[in-house]
Amino acid sequence: MRIIETEDDLAEGVAHLVAVEPRFTKAVALAGMPPLRRRPQGFSSLLQIIVGQQVSVAAARSIWHRVAEAGADMPGRVLAMEEDKLRALGLSRPKVRYAKAIAEAVHHGTLDLDICAVDTVEDAMKTLTAIKGIGPWTAEIYLMFCVGRADIFADKDLALQESARLLFDLEERPDPKTLSAMAVPWSPWRGVAARVLWSYYRVAKGREGVSA
Repeated sequence: MRIIETEDDLAEGVAHLVAVEPRFTKAVALAGMPPLRRRPQGFSSLLQIIVGQQVSVAAARSIWHRVAEAGADMPGRVLAMEEDKLRALGLSRPKVRYAKAIAEAVHHGTLDLDICAVDTVEDAMKTLTAIKGIGPWTAEIYLMFCVGRADIFADKDLALQESARLLFDLEERPDPKTLSAMAVPWSPWRGVAARVLWSYYRVAKGREGVSA
């Protein structure tokens, strides 16, 4: 089980990618080496990923700053806060429900995030997505950035789809199934491929594609 922990790990992954797909050479030449993008494991980082869904990177950072300042990055605090107070921090009603559900699962031991760090990717995905509010994209981003799994890829991510369209000169964005198939040869470093594509997206589109 490969884990991305250091810049050397990234370099090893990039070397593999440019060897199996020359277009990654272009992406790295334009955007530079991708950032490590590691976060600590745990509830706080998982909630931060939830906060960043379906909002701009700038908005996600602003909302998260308020959430963290209020101490709402801890399960007990989330459970103790009324919905209106969480909404005042910038969370939508669905995200308040998700935050409460995840906090309750962590608080009561229904969701053991430590297990996700040692399980297989498949089992970790099942564990995470069993909780209301954690969809496949959220689980993939958590395993990629917080656990550091090297061979996981978020094929439903719109920025990755658009970046692949641009880099591979496709007529339209690849759908998740198509992008997943494209990523098969990039194994066992699909998590690095995602980082390279996000970096290329930032240069090509002039904005960040992911808030991590």
